[in-house]
Amino acid sequence: MVRITAYILLFLFLFSCQHGKKEKNQELNDPESIKKKGELTVLTLYSSTSYFLYRGEEMGYEYELIKQFAESEGLKTKIVVAENIGKLVEMLQKGEGDIIAYDIPITGDLKDRLLYCGPEIITHQVLIQRIEKNKTLLRNVTELVGKDIYVEKDSKYETRINNLNSELGGGIKIHLMNKDTIITEDLIEMVANGKIDYALADNNIARLNKTYYNNIDIKLNISFPQRSAWAVRTNEPELAKAIDKWTENNTKSPKYKEILKRYFELSKNSPIPEVLSIKKGQISVYDPLFKKYAKEQGWDWRLIAAQAYHESRFDTSVVSWAGAKGLMQIMPRTARSNGLADKDIQNPEKNIATAIKIMASLDRSFSTIEDTQERMKFILASYNSGIGHVLDAIALAKKYGKDPQKWDGNVAEYILLKSNPEYFNDEVCKFGYFRGRETYSYVNKVLKLYEYYKSKIKA
Repeated sequence: MVRITAYILLFLFLFSCQHGKKEKNQELNDPESIKKKGELTVLTLYSSTSYFLYRGEEMGYEYELIKQFAESEGLKTKIVVAENIGKLVEMLQKGEGDIIAYDIPITGDLKDRLLYCGPEIITHQVLIQRIEKNKTLLRNVTELVGKDIYVEKDSKYETRINNLNSELGGGIKIHLMNKDTIITEDLIEMVANGKIDYALADNNIARLNKTYYNNIDIKLNISFPQRSAWAVRTNEPELAKAIDKWTENNTKSPKYKEILKRYFELSKNSPIPEVLSIKKGQISVYDPLFKKYAKEQGWDWRLIAAQAYHESRFDTSVVSWAGAKGLMQIMPRTARSNGLADKDIQNPEKNIATAIKIMASLDRSFSTIEDTQERMKFILASYNSGIGHVLDAIALAKKYGKDPQKWDGNVAEYILLKSNPEYFNDEVCKFGYFRGRETYSYVNKVLKLYEYYKSKIKA
């Protein structure tokens, strides 16, 4: 009898604990509780379309949408990044977040575990091919026979191209690339640059990358459509309803269209070049300002001019897709943190003075790099990407036996790998995904132009 009573008490205790845990998890995701704490905890993954840091600011298509929803409810947004989709689902069910703001595939298995909501996305895989004069673009999957197609090894793209190859009776030349060093966005760049002819990508990734490479075609679908959406826990229908209602209204709003355009339509390329002839010994009309503020830091003004050229082509009115403004393309948040008011960002002198201030701060951050030429590469990279991504690349270089005080062939190698999940999810990285190829190119282009200016113009 005593033993039976003990078992009953143990059962009641365990039931109480589980019930209490359930109540706690429910409370975490209940709409009213969320409003009381004033903060929406958002689970997501790092990627070029969901969430990333650029020049120290949080960005991403999914991020901006969920932030817009939170603001409509009077809430702040707290971002928690997971390593993969499986971890996202696990964290949501444990009550570690209120919502997954990432495109979760709508599948039978997950429908039992998640309540889908928010903007539903229809994705499919597309062929990436280069647009060239006198080259006929492929418009039917049967034309893939005999073509060289490059995909990531052990990816969904490998699965799809193998299945398609079987359906067509063979003949597609499939090249598998090591995921540790090459990812889909690298393959897209290789197509654009003429290194390979064909690759595969999801249409949303393809659309985003077309804003960087206007010479790629992404019109040929090579897979069936896959539905995906955001998700909350199955016991949170009210939260799902609120998000669905907001989504329905929001997709018609100018702000939503502006976000969509910024990520998937606006070109990420630099403006058309317009420079004064250097035959007259002048780089731009802003040379006196470059000289004035560069001298304060003991720097060569021609380097700052080269940087300004690649930032804005000396156009004070330029606003980048990400919101950077003026000659030196300063982000509004960075400007404010350096004492520059929003209304003054496009003022040439104040913009240049603030840029030099930012550069000087970065110079101090890398003061342990004794070689001044090497240090300038780190400064330029950090100006372009934000210092966090460069610090991540330094940490990776140390971990993998490279010289953390040298850029070329060392830290630069890991800036390039910062778009690869194998690396940006590494425990030594603190700032996640980054499209490092842009920063890598920026450093090289600025320094190359600087050398040209030095050969033509006196200091």
